[in-house]
Amino acid sequence: MLKKLARPVNTLLIIPVLFISLAVSSGLFSRASIEFSRFHGLMDSRFGSSRLQVSQRWEAMLREAAQTDTEQQKLEIVNQFVHQYVRYRLDRRLYGVEDYWASPLETLGNGLGDCEDYAILQYVSLRQAGISDDRLRLIYVNARTGGARSSITQAHMVLGYYVTPTSEPLILDSLIANIRPASERGDLAPVFSFNSEGLWAGGATSPAASATARLSRWRNLLEKIQQEGVSFQ
Repeated sequence: MLKKLARPVNTLLIIPVLFISLAVSSGLFSRASIEFSRFHGLMDSRFGSSRLQVSQRWEAMLREAAQTDTEQQKLEIVNQFVHQYVRYRLDRRLYGVEDYWASPLETLGNGLGDCEDYAILQYVSLRQAGISDDRLRLIYVNARTGGARSSITQAHMVLGYYVTPTSEPLILDSLIANIRPASERGDLAPVFSFNSEGLWAGGATSPAASATARLSRWRNLLEKIQQEGVSFQ
């Protein structure tokens, strides 16, 4: 579960412009590669044969998505799979801590996860299916709860797909099964977004001096998933 954030910006249609290098200036993390034999072996040993079947279905789904004609089809196939095989569960109930970023192996192994776990699994899946990193961002938002007139917000994470860096993103969300354009998600106010290449913050015009603790957590996650057979090359 994501912790409460400070003041949000006004709309998801304001595309963040701040870039922070994540030690990938040489082109590292340009595409995804999954060593499925390694991944399936870890799934079987850590979570058992029933979850191994799920990871094998994940592989089959990714191969299907990679062969589709359009990126919209890839989004739909991946989003449907994740919503079918992962049920929402808060980190404190699942891992005993307030904020834990699970790898795809952990999320599929448990069949459970919260907002960032959905977004991470969808991000890795879409990268493997052939969508480039510059079209995908994990977006940290404040989500309004309690109706259109409510002033109550909750920290939340979604995945955004951008046809171009300045286009309106499509939003994949753990709490809504349908993919919707940002203009239809007035309940979400972004704080920052990121992928394997950088981090963008709304309204900023120059790079920050250093990466935040959040991005340190992201880098640690990338190291963990690489040990599980998923890499970005």
